[in-house]
Amino acid sequence: MGFVLVLLFIVVFVLLISIRQINEYQRGVKFQLGKYTKTLNPGWRLVIPVFQTMRKVDIRVKAVDVPDQEAITRDNISARINAVIYYKVTDAGKAIIEVENYRHAVGQLAQTTMRNIVGEMELDELLTKRDQASEKIKGIVDALSDPWGIRVEHVELKDITLPEEMKRTIAKQAEAERERRSVIIKSEGELQAAVKLKEAAKMLAESPGALHLRTLSTLNDLSSDQSNTVVFAIPVEILRAFDGVAAHFKGKSK
Repeated sequence: MGFVLVLLFIVVFVLLISIRQINEYQRGVKFQLGKYTKTLNPGWRLVIPVFQTMRKVDIRVKAVDVPDQEAITRDNISARINAVIYYKVTDAGKAIIEVENYRHAVGQLAQTTMRNIVGEMELDELLTKRDQASEKIKGIVDALSDPWGIRVEHVELKDITLPEEMKRTIAKQAEAERERRSVIIKSEGELQAAVKLKEAAKMLAESPGALHLRTLSTLNDLSSDQSNTVVFAIPVEILRAFDGVAAHFKGKSK
């Protein structure tokens, strides 16, 4: 009877120490005598000591900060780039069996891929098309890490640091571009004003006395301010008419 109690106590003790809890955000990779058997779902699971082992794998989305990488663009400009990669484990068994440390492997793969992608792009493309660069990095890392049971969710380029000389050059380029736009806008305004003046002159020429009425209206507007000095320009035709009248009376007097 005492032997039975001892045996029962041993069995209960072994069962108690064999219980393993797997949380909802985890999966358990179970090995028996060193051989992979199956992947365990969340809950309480029995793992018999000595004969069986289990490794838990977190399947939540992980954010890995890819450190600064020194890269040279296709147009031979040096730049320092860092990024964030978001990924999750889709197959816990592959993540444990196929790669020694999937976290380190994904980080190293992201660094190498980021340098390669930057080397294929010019600086202007890299600065204006970050989304395209991120998609290229995501596609390559996702394809290469798929055999490890990893799925890349998103890649985001955080910062692109340029040398100080290049920053000054870009600032000068931007200033020149703003000046060019300013000159173009001013020229377009002058062109539109010239077109309107042409139309106004044509309308005044078609209406007899319109130019004279416009002149009188302008003089009336100027007369409202006594401090203004008005210089009235007489058309040459009027002066010639006066000369003609004077010559006519002069001829009669002779």
